Amino acid sequence: MNLKGIISISGRPGLYKVITQGKNSVIVESLMDKKRFPAHSSEKISSLEDISMFTYDEDAKLVDVLTKLFEIQAGAEGPSNKSDEKTLRSKFEEALPNYDKERVYFSDIKKLFQWYNMLLAEGLLVVEAEVATEEIVEKDSKAKKADTPKKAAPKKAAVKTSAAPNKSAKPAAVKKVATVKTGGGRGK
Repeated sequence: MNLKGIISISGRPGLYKVITQGKNSVIVESLMDKKRFPAHSSEKISSLEDISMFTYDEDAKLVDVLTKLFEIQAGAEGPSNKSDEKTLRSKFEEALPNYDKERVYFSDIKKLFQWYNMLLAEGLLVVEAEVATEEIVEKDSKAKKADTPKKAAPKKAAVKTSAAPNKSAKPAAVKKVATVKTGGGRGK
């Protein structure tokens, strides 16, 4: 799962994809409505790769929680962020059983499910193992194509070239230009 370039902007709903960097801002595109706008340096911007959730042990990265939720849902859409608290908490506990119940608020859980469904709709929750398997299949098919016999190409005559060019030698096409001296402007 590669969430590089996906950010959250404090005070704005949803998630955004970083498009490019401006002079004093970052140009982002909303994942909800595809509108682009500048996000200025005065706004609090958080990358999804840097966000973590509180647990009683070590904090869990949001990417890991989303991956676990993707596995639990078998790649299907999760419950709506507008579902009741009991449903969302029970589903969240399946993905992160040892979360800190005092420091992870219900609003955080609702936001997690909203982000999960949004990322799933955009196709950004593809697990890297699946992508790697697809790449291996592509490489195998390319290798099989390379193994098929090809017609022999006609041989070209060998041309001898020096490995390192001689820097002291002047090219043959250089012409010398005569220079004319002037009197220096002293009117004699």
